[in-house]
Amino acid sequence: MAEIKIAAETRTEFGKGAARRIRRADKVPAVLYGHGTDPVHVTLPGHDLMLALKNSNALLNIELGSENHLTIPKQVQRDPLKGFIEHADLLIVKRGEKVEVDVPITVVGEPGPDALLVTENASVTIEAEATHIPSEIEVSVEGLEAGAQVTAADLQLPQGAALAVESDLLIINVTHAPTAAEVEAELVEAEADAGIEHAAAEGEIGVSGESSES
Repeated sequence: MAEIKIAAETRTEFGKGAARRIRRADKVPAVLYGHGTDPVHVTLPGHDLMLALKNSNALLNIELGSENHLTIPKQVQRDPLKGFIEHADLLIVKRGEKVEVDVPITVVGEPGPDALLVTENASVTIEAEATHIPSEIEVSVEGLEAGAQVTAADLQLPQGAALAVESDLLIINVTHAPTAAEVEAELVEAEADAGIEHAAAEGEIGVSGESSES
């Protein structure tokens, strides 16, 4: 993945009030840490950071004065309602260094007829060079039939990367797609368990079962 350069400013004010002032200026408070160094507190341009983080496991080159810090996002806090970035923790990495990251799984292809895909894990943790972290790992399900499974061991990892999870971790499970009759039967059973009765037949009252005629 290409490095994304972002110009940063040193942050000297702290606390909730200072953080609110930073966000009102369309900036984001952030901290750089790692390799035994003291945390570096900075502010980053909000729009640039938002665009950069659209890339999974983005490699950020933070320019701070005459210094450059190569980082990857470790924790990003967002507003639960509006979604804007409130704070970012960035891990300082070195070229050639290996790091553990979660990489999203992308499913491609179509399974066989009457097969239903169940995604058991939408991402997988791998160890990869900091400058060669994949943005996604593709999994082909083309033609897979009910009963097939895709585990972590089946994933095609980029060169130099290795699994950081058990090889038998289930990624995709292919099950039998229920028929319309099976779906209806399950619905009726669920309604019965919940105490819900179907509409009464014409001329009857469902609750008492008495005739509607007086």
